[in-house]
Amino acid sequence: MKSFVVAVAVAAILAFGANVVLNDFFQKPVEVAFANSGVRL
Repeated sequence: MKSFVVAVAVAAILAFGANVVLNDFFQKPVEVAFANSGVRL
């Protein structure tokens, strides 16, 4: 039971860390992501 609780805690921490990294570094608004040289796809 203790190992299950530890596994859930580690999974939650990793999910939070991945969420922060993806939101801060990779996620862009659609206007920025698909706009190049005045043309929007």
